[in-house]
Amino acid sequence: MKLRYERKYLVNNEMLEPMRKRFMPFLVPDLNADQTELKSEYIVRSIYFDTPHFDSLSEKAEGLENRLKLRIRGYNNYFAGCEVFLEIKRKLGNRIAKNRAITVYDLLDKTLETGELKRSNGKPSDIMKEDAARFLFHLHREAQRPVNLVVYDREPYHGKFDPGVRITFDKNIRAAVFPHLSELFSNNGLSHIWKDAFILEIKYFEGGMPSWCKSIIQEFELKHEALSKYASAFLHNEISTYNQKMF
Repeated sequence: MKLRYERKYLVNNEMLEPMRKRFMPFLVPDLNADQTELKSEYIVRSIYFDTPHFDSLSEKAEGLENRLKLRIRGYNNYFAGCEVFLEIKRKLGNRIAKNRAITVYDLLDKTLETGELKRSNGKPSDIMKEDAARFLFHLHREAQRPVNLVVYDREPYHGKFDPGVRITFDKNIRAAVFPHLSELFSNNGLSHIWKDAFILEIKYFEGGMPSWCKSIIQEFELKHEALSKYASAFLHNEISTYNQKMF
């Protein structure tokens, strides 16, 4: 389980193109993304879990240094046999770590019930089986259930001279509360969280943020924020629902 640093910045959409141009000399596209002449991109879909008392949400609000959250993550659009990830995202002080297991989406209910993993090609590794067991341990011990579906368009890049650096532009962020697992690939009922902004994420390992990256952050006068797509999306939708009921 590799630990990495993660910095997030909320940026106005008007800055996307100039910022992209400024970063490009230092980056190469992620090979997993659909690429055009201008950008590389894919859709990220995550269903976040929480306890009946919303412990993950509370821990985020309280700023606890050590915490974790569970999510099911898929990419792009559904097709028969597509795979999804069972993820535990841990925050350990100012660093992030993940446990990840892969299974076929059509068998997700069975996986969450029994822990059995099924791959489209090949067999799950022993490490994946262990990570699935960890996921199920927290899921069942804490009675966690689906609370939030978050969907966004991600532009992912790696450092050209610093391969350990990963930079993403997360755009068009939208969400819906209390989804069913069958709705991971649905686009229905989603509301936009930040209509006029995107999230810039910079991830790196030991050794610190590269100087070229720091320089660009300073140039655009960006401020590091403790942003959580899960928490922000949930609160946004809960407030919207409350306002609709009141007015």
